[in-house]
Amino acid sequence: MTMTTTPATVLDAERADLLAELAVARTNLLNTARGISDEQAGEHPTVSALCLGGLIKHVAAGEEGWMRFVLEGPSAMDYTLPDGVAWEDFMTGTAREYPAWALRRQNDFQMQPGETLAGVIADYTRIAARTDEIVTTTPDLSATQPLPAAPWHEPGTRHSVRRVLIHIIAEINQHAGHADILRETMDGQTTT
Repeated sequence: MTMTTTPATVLDAERADLLAELAVARTNLLNTARGISDEQAGEHPTVSALCLGGLIKHVAAGEEGWMRFVLEGPSAMDYTLPDGVAWEDFMTGTAREYPAWALRRQNDFQMQPGETLAGVIADYTRIAARTDEIVTTTPDLSATQPLPAAPWHEPGTRHSVRRVLIHIIAEINQHAGHADILRETMDGQTTT
């Protein structure tokens, strides 16, 4: 599977390079799911809770969230905790209640009942096309937004569009490596 979503416009060299790296990373991830069934996409062939379909869903959700951040700023990544829940409780897994955003993130790592691999890939393809459109049309890759308040973000930190894209590329590549291990464990197939 090759994911090519770059619009047919003339791009500056930096944008062209970033979009090319995004396309390579996406293709590497999607190639791990080539030829598997919906059931296999939800299997957990290692001691990890990860599955191939879930990794693709997680990467797609992350990419979509970061692109919303580029367009909308920190409000696109709301990390509000329920009343009475402290970050320490959340981070140690002892919270009495978990926020909806955390439950969605957890579900993103799994194939849910009724989901198909083709549907997951179609969603990711749509998200990737939107990312490519944003990269192509954003006026300034150096434009920054403040990161939302969260324990994993240094207070006052800002990320440029460029840095967000580099993060997305790194995230996709990291999970493509995880996916490659899952696929090899599942049936001996590798994509590298």
